[in-house]
Amino acid sequence: MALPDGPAPAPRPLADRDHVGVHEQRDGRVFVGFAPRAGRVAGHQLRLVADLADAFGDGQLAATAQQKLVIRGVDPARADELVARLDDLDLRARPNAFRKGTMACTGIEFCKLAIGETKGRAMWLTEELAARLPGFDEEIRIHVNGCPNSCARFQVADIGLMSALQPRMDGTRSDAFFDPPRRRHGRERCARPQGEGREDLRGGLGRLPRAAADAVPTAARNTTSFGAFVNALDDEQLARFAAPVGECSMSTPRAVPFYCPFCGEQDLRPEDPSGWRCLVCDRRFELTVTGVGEPT
Repeated sequence: MALPDGPAPAPRPLADRDHVGVHEQRDGRVFVGFAPRAGRVAGHQLRLVADLADAFGDGQLAATAQQKLVIRGVDPARADELVARLDDLDLRARPNAFRKGTMACTGIEFCKLAIGETKGRAMWLTEELAARLPGFDEEIRIHVNGCPNSCARFQVADIGLMSALQPRMDGTRSDAFFDPPRRRHGRERCARPQGEGREDLRGGLGRLPRAAADAVPTAARNTTSFGAFVNALDDEQLARFAAPVGECSMSTPRAVPFYCPFCGEQDLRPEDPSGWRCLVCDRRFELTVTGVGEPT
């Protein structure tokens, strides 16, 4: 005789393990998790965070699998003060949904296996989505990966991007991202690519905010989250949802800078049609690929 199954357990707090925010520990104290921009933390920020861990917590700092950081052992009465201090460092303990859910691998800047730059693109995409969808508060995962090795686990994200190279009509190649729509792993979830293709960096990433913006009203009416909205689509609907919108120019070679040529900082954002803007010195510049020389 078999007993019937009981009701499914309620989802546990931190089920997706991002640890962002203020959460109670078993000993009555709290831990404060915060989200750097696309998982990147500068050296001066780490030094200041270490000081905050000593001043507010037990001196311990933990890193999570979602590229977030956690200060443990904080007095609950001082948690809000710590959150404000972290905000001053641009390390958000209460970030918007896009910053909270975005992560990226190291990319070509520091990895010999990477095909393209990832951190700057992820930062730009996060800010663009937040600007276009200021009221979006559903959980969403955006993972940007620099090669097929999946250090950023793009297969399990709501929006997963894998870096690739896109041939141009003039024979050169530019940064691009392979971005098949997929379904997330987990309870009643499966990751499933729909279709093949590569999108030019400017066109592919530029269309993502528009696609997400179009999906939000439907998701809000019919489901509880963006992931649930995507899961509810059949194959045909999923392919139609991810179809490219408009055309992207493939005529101008585009180079990827690692730092600003004026001030040397790395806080760069792509700008249409082919330029870059440094957020530190507020200068705009362009790089153009003129060719690849033969070794002598």
